Amino acid sequence: MAHYRQLGDIPPKRHTQHRNPEGGLYYEELMGEEGFFSDSSLLYHRGIPSAIVDARPWELPDLTTTPNLPLIPRHLKLHTLSEGEEWKDTDVVTGRRLVLGNADVRISYAVAGAPSELYRNGLGDECVYVESGAATVETVFGSLVVGQGDYVIIPRATTHRWVPSGDEPLRAYCIEANSHITPPKRYLSRFGQLLEHAPYCERDLRGPVGPLVVDGTDVDILVKHRGPQGVVGTRYTVPHHPFDVVGWDGCLYPYAFNISDFEPITGRIHQPPPVHQVFEGNNFVICNFVPRKVDYHPLSIPVPYYHSNVDSDEVMFYCGGDYEARKGSGIGQGSISLHPGGHTHGPQPGAYERSIGAEFFDELAVMVDTFRPLELGEAATASEDANYAWSWSGGRGPAR
Repeated sequence: MAHYRQLGDIPPKRHTQHRNPEGGLYYEELMGEEGFFSDSSLLYHRGIPSAIVDARPWELPDLTTTPNLPLIPRHLKLHTLSEGEEWKDTDVVTGRRLVLGNADVRISYAVAGAPSELYRNGLGDECVYVESGAATVETVFGSLVVGQGDYVIIPRATTHRWVPSGDEPLRAYCIEANSHITPPKRYLSRFGQLLEHAPYCERDLRGPVGPLVVDGTDVDILVKHRGPQGVVGTRYTVPHHPFDVVGWDGCLYPYAFNISDFEPITGRIHQPPPVHQVFEGNNFVICNFVPRKVDYHPLSIPVPYYHSNVDSDEVMFYCGGDYEARKGSGIGQGSISLHPGGHTHGPQPGAYERSIGAEFFDELAVMVDTFRPLELGEAATASEDANYAWSWSGGRGPAR
């Protein structure tokens, strides 16, 4: 987003000589979006940033998907994907398991305890929500210390790695775009400042600290990029460590934002989902539902009304509290619900009536709405609760 930062050693004027203590030149790299017509940053490297000494294929985790046929709502229990000790040897990059995806966005889940290799996503920005655990995200811009409730926004082509910390597994909900991920345009002035009606502001955003300068030779970087038939991977070997940036400035860099700093917008009657929006990408939005005071009209019904997703698939990741509208469905911490476009959905039986008179909801969830249909990844198939689709009918479903 367009919020200027400066870190480390940079020259007074851009695109001019910047020399190291020995008199040699640092190498300036422009990292920019949309063909020089959007946000950018200038980074100053000790080595040539385009140098590689080897390139070979990197076999990605399984990214195959199957259509949601027949069209039904689905409940996925992500915590069942890692019930043993295998997380200790798993990392956030290669350990991602695809839950849902389409041509615009892929949603994966990882439970990790090991440091990842250096990684760069050349397809789009990433938004990683930390469900639990802690980590340091090391990047060419510096380091971010992140923990439970943090969104981590990583711009396209940012070389970085995840280093979990502590004794607990790092549970990461990974939203990978084929575009950029930004605050909603309606929150921003025409110059890019977050406006007064936005539910968060620049003070809530944490940028990298550093610089992070690491020595090393013949270092590998995993790169995810476009291929002739979809997403493919390449493993580069570079002659010097990519964390060699002595300084940078600009408006493009990774940052963290904690969900607890989102200030909910409430009203006398039920507010529609756009008031919960936190980020957006091409053909999808990210919203969050946080603990909040609920509708205070004397005749209000605080849980959502029944609604048809005419234009979108709705994905809800339940990551804390007690989600009032889903009581009785089996949904709990670590669950995902998928309510597809073309299907009418809403609160579980009894929740509509029970919510009358409620003054506060203690719930925490991250929602992704997509404007093209989502297909099921292998992690969805492996974690599905097959009874969920029939929960509005008292469990009455087809004979199995």
